[in-house]
Amino acid sequence: MTIAGRVPQLTDSTPAADLYEVINRRRDVRREFTGGEIPENALRRVLTAAHRAPSVGLSQPWDFVLVRDDSIRRAFREHVLAERSVFAAQLDAERADAFAKIKVEGIVESSLGIAVTYDPSRGAPQVLGRHAIADAGLYSVCLAIQNLWLTATAEGLGVGWVSFYREEFLRRLLSIPSGLRPVAWLCVGPVRTLADTPDLERHGWRHRLPLDEVVHYDKYGHGRTR
Repeated sequence: MTIAGRVPQLTDSTPAADLYEVINRRRDVRREFTGGEIPENALRRVLTAAHRAPSVGLSQPWDFVLVRDDSIRRAFREHVLAERSVFAAQLDAERADAFAKIKVEGIVESSLGIAVTYDPSRGAPQVLGRHAIADAGLYSVCLAIQNLWLTATAEGLGVGWVSFYREEFLRRLLSIPSGLRPVAWLCVGPVRTLADTPDLERHGWRHRLPLDEVVHYDKYGHGRTR
């Protein structure tokens, strides 16, 4: 029996139904932003949820730079479009055709940019739990981003993670101190709708793997005994 076959069907009365619904509805948003205002209390709730993420040694190594300035966002978008061209030039004809249909950012269309950074000095030098896994702090920042993304979705907001940029460019653009690492630029704002199918899947770039292809038992590569 597969794992998927053992998962009970969720109904409106299932205690976790709302959470699963938000997880399934979450999308990486590009085209759907309206540019409308984000209610300040909703933004505060979303940032609070991000800040309540678990972190290695309770180091809380994240910072959130809220970017509304149009000139900064336009400069960042120009950089992202240039990096898109660099990536596109590496593709074969079939992949290039698929990539041409994909929008990789919603920087100026969204209401707000949130740059999330990682500060490895937060809680240092003795960060409990980081001595053997140096990247544990970076993983903590990603947990904060996931909290932000899910709560934003629950608030009716869209989020798009922009990854077509050079870290040093973003550091200079936002005056991020040299010891901090820019981890993400998130486009955030109200949306017209959230797509039923993720963009990359809809445009044929990649398809989601079945759960059973990525679950192993006791050792990597061991399948479930049937």
